[in-house]
Amino acid sequence: MTHPLDSPFVRDQLALRTAPANDVRRQPDGEFVLYWMQSTHRFEENWGLRRAMLEADRLGKPLLVYQGLNPTYEHANDRTHAFIIGNARHLAARAPSLGLTYRFNLRHRVADDRLVVDRLARRAALVVTDAFPTAGVAERTARVAGRVPVHMEAVDSHGIVPAAAFAKEEWAARTIRPKLRKLLDLSLEPVEDRPPRHPMPPDLLRAVDGDLPSLDLARLDLAAEVARCEIDHAVPPVATVPGLEAARARLEAFVAEALPRYSDRRSDPTDTRGSSQLSPYLHFGQVAAAEVARRALASGAGEEVEKFLDELVTWRELSLNFCVRNPRFATLEGLPAWVHANFAQHARDPRPVTYTLDQLERGATDYPLWNAAQHELRATGAIHNVMRMYWGKCVIAWMPTYDAALRALIHLNNKWGLDGRDPSSFGGIQWCFGKFDRPWAPRRPIYGSIRWMSLERAYKKFDAKGYEARHLPGGGAAQPSLF
Repeated sequence: MTHPLDSPFVRDQLALRTAPANDVRRQPDGEFVLYWMQSTHRFEENWGLRRAMLEADRLGKPLLVYQGLNPTYEHANDRTHAFIIGNARHLAARAPSLGLTYRFNLRHRVADDRLVVDRLARRAALVVTDAFPTAGVAERTARVAGRVPVHMEAVDSHGIVPAAAFAKEEWAARTIRPKLRKLLDLSLEPVEDRPPRHPMPPDLLRAVDGDLPSLDLARLDLAAEVARCEIDHAVPPVATVPGLEAARARLEAFVAEALPRYSDRRSDPTDTRGSSQLSPYLHFGQVAAAEVARRALASGAGEEVEKFLDELVTWRELSLNFCVRNPRFATLEGLPAWVHANFAQHARDPRPVTYTLDQLERGATDYPLWNAAQHELRATGAIHNVMRMYWGKCVIAWMPTYDAALRALIHLNNKWGLDGRDPSSFGGIQWCFGKFDRPWAPRRPIYGSIRWMSLERAYKKFDAKGYEARHLPGGGAAQPSLF
């Protein structure tokens, strides 16, 4: 069933997804409703945009969609900048055909004007933005909400099921899975989006543009613009093409080629097309997880779809719940009590080898398979899901403390991963330390009862030599296997 935008279904969904960001009143004399796009970089299935559009229609105001990119976010670099700006070009090109007014502002230097969104907010009747627990979005929202004299709301578009449907932190996939199953079908019902009813008057648009630095996205030299930004130029762009069209093309290829054999293909790190490879698009909100789920369900791939949905829905929404409900998601304090008891028992266990953060970052350990995973991350912005588990588990034994290991993994993932700083990233890294898991036997040095994964055994499970050859400099020839 497809619901119209003005339906009770949409109203109920928005009631769950929307929360006030400040206690300031709306401004009835405001010139427009502002949707400040922060983490959901799309027009389709965007609950924040839907909320802003409905409120603009109700108030009889036009709608302005504004997105800004600054050089001050954590690990700001060429890789992330290029992916965001590239998508912004697609949004700007498509907005007029959808009846939307979209503006993008690129702040090149730290010293450049940082109050563009404040000025726009002061002219607005209402500001709607994205609710997102990581990547500094919640903190940025709070800062702006505390400065502007207008009501601001934050709307959750990241999950398929509204995050507010789970009032407390869920402890494992087994606890959230049955709850998600009850809510999933309803949450996947599509909504028919439409343009706002009140177009932006030309004179008002000229006034708005007067508040924005000039930037022609259609004619922009992407490499030159990124080079002008005060960001980390040592992390280069990757080959992944941004935007909804690219995401949908990748989704169609995955459904046709890999999904029918997903169980087998997803477990092979040498199969470069065996997984969906959609995590960057999902992280930046360039495609909706609900769209991905519906396309998979429509494929007719049966049990394979269920396995894929367990990754896309169960584990992704579990990680979102963790980051929403546990403010300590990026620290050891976010781990369960049994893990802390385990740490206390094994904290003094001698490490057989230790590496510096620089050695890890360069992929310069004595273990070619681990190095290959790190080189994959550096070169492509991602690590195959199977290798990511080995990658994380090894670092626990290679740093002098558990806290140092966690901080190293978060640094490596957030700096080099195109899908870094995502709830799923934090959930996946913390899983390596025992989050969402149970105690395992037998106990082992350093790990204790935390699940252990052996690089030696990896050579028996898949073509680890082939993986090394693909990702190590020189095809791995300079680093013979230790096993």
